[in-house]
Amino acid sequence: MQLKSLSLVGFKNYSEITVNLHSKLTCFVGDNGVGKTNLLDSIYYLCMCKSFFNASDTYSIKDGDEFMMLQGKFEREGKSEDLYCGLKRGKKKVFRRNSKEYDRLSDHIGIFPVVMVSPSDIQLITEGSEERRKYMNGVISQYDKTYLEQTIHYNHVLAQRNKYLKETGRRQAPDDLLDVLDEQLIAAGNIIFEKRKDFVSRFLPVFERYYHGISGGHEAIELEYKSPLNQDDFAVMLREARGKDLQLQFSTVGVHRDDLVLNLEGRSIKNTGSQGQQKTFLVSLKFAQFVFLKELKGMPPLLLLDDVFDKLDAGRVKNILRLVHDESFGQIFITHTNMEAMQGILAELDVDHLIYKVSEGALDSYSLT
Repeated sequence: MQLKSLSLVGFKNYSEITVNLHSKLTCFVGDNGVGKTNLLDSIYYLCMCKSFFNASDTYSIKDGDEFMMLQGKFEREGKSEDLYCGLKRGKKKVFRRNSKEYDRLSDHIGIFPVVMVSPSDIQLITEGSEERRKYMNGVISQYDKTYLEQTIHYNHVLAQRNKYLKETGRRQAPDDLLDVLDEQLIAAGNIIFEKRKDFVSRFLPVFERYYHGISGGHEAIELEYKSPLNQDDFAVMLREARGKDLQLQFSTVGVHRDDLVLNLEGRSIKNTGSQGQQKTFLVSLKFAQFVFLKELKGMPPLLLLDDVFDKLDAGRVKNILRLVHDESFGQIFITHTNMEAMQGILAELDVDHLIYKVSEGALDSYSLT
């Protein structure tokens, strides 16, 4: 799979721009805040129907503009593919593949696999369990349609259940509606639980291999899938928690409480890991995600590396370069703030590439070597 060109109109800080992209490696170099990351985010958006960074689509529209548009020309499995996304303020997002609009955006997920590595990944370590559930969802949804459908359904039913619990105002409510909602929640939740458990067990060996390859060491690392469903039957837990749920007016048990525990040497990496160790942990997670998806999808995802070399020592940078130099990595996009440093990295890689110098919302110049 290859992204040949990218067009943006009214997307974040870009008024209008078209970018031709290299088949192997495209680099965007410029100061912080000029829009390098936004270019990577537009690629992610076309693949995943949403921004990597913003939960609300409104933030993807340029300040002062009323709409935004993204277009990408891909080559996939020997065929040309045109993707289009249009969004007006207050209107429903329009997403088309080869001029045909999707009935459901979820049908698009996984067709154009992508992996983003960003400084914001630190939230996987520093923030709450929601971030780590989002990470699992983002990986599994790209290769398992059933998982994506059941996750969407589960969240819909959960929202209905929580609304009903709140509307009861802590009064003892009739069981009929809760019984119906619980039945749906249990069916979807059990599927999600089993697929997350399977994912973590298969993913861990790949992650360990990449962590040790980048760190150059043998630190003990661990990913532990923590779920209430590990301890008891979901139906039993919901039934036993119903009184508490009515009092608190929200659902206290279920896979929406799951977590992915990240440990280094038997302790939380949040509390014990250095900046370099944490960065290595996160980059290894994403590289393992890349390989995991590649094997399952039968094609290398697009790899988006946003300022990935910051806070890493020279040895770890070289180990990352050695990994991405492998032909199996397909098409790669890199951002950096320093042209000299970027050129040094490219000299290490010794691969054909295209460099764009990015200024505020524009590409000033480029060079092909």
